[in-house]
Amino acid sequence: MSGHSKWSTIKHKKAATDKKRGKIFTQLTKELTIAAREGGGDPSFNTRLALAMDKAKANNMPKDNIERAIKRGTGELEGSELFELMYEAYAPNGIGLLIEVVTDNKNRAVADLRHALNKNGGNMAEGGAVAWQFTRKGYIAVGGKVDQDELFLVAADAGADDIQFSEVAEVYTELDNFQAVREAITGAGMSVEEASMVYEPNNPIELTEAEALQVMRVIEVIEDLDDVQNVYSTLEISDEAIAAMETA
Repeated sequence: MSGHSKWSTIKHKKAATDKKRGKIFTQLTKELTIAAREGGGDPSFNTRLALAMDKAKANNMPKDNIERAIKRGTGELEGSELFELMYEAYAPNGIGLLIEVVTDNKNRAVADLRHALNKNGGNMAEGGAVAWQFTRKGYIAVGGKVDQDELFLVAADAGADDIQFSEVAEVYTELDNFQAVREAITGAGMSVEEASMVYEPNNPIELTEAEALQVMRVIEVIEDLDDVQNVYSTLEISDEAIAAMETA
């Protein structure tokens, strides 16, 4: 397992109780605005916007906030120009990072990112040095009590590549099959907790618990930066490291 959902589980648990909830709303606002700018304001014809709206609603984002973000994207409301960027970097212990950024100030974003990495034992990488280690995938987390056999049959029949079961059921798909798999799962009456496009590492790297914790703390520092939307890593996250991070 790459650890995508395990790391997300930590973030979701913490976000429910601390100041990071404000960061989540900021991230969602940017994603809604970018999605509407790129594909229009109608979620029926804009899959990225539909996913962003679903995520915003799942995080109890007020309806007025959602509508304003979309209108900024379509140009109906004024707002700062947003730039969508991808940076590549290394965390300690040779772990590769892909860092998605949405910002209205490119210089500030890269300066903050470089400072956070340098201060915590990481460094920026040249373009292409890390990206080849990842594949773009569709990711669907299915919550609640799930009949594993039923989910497997429904998702696989719709084109899913991989299905894993932990705290939530996780479904991975090729991008071309993502929407069909998502619709099949919801059509079967199952609850989709998250549906998004992610970068999955091709060959995750397993570290000792202490080394993994060092990397996870660096990722957390980067995720706290205002302009950072998502961080993907080549780290194989163990259950032991997760438990240690949750109690830290």
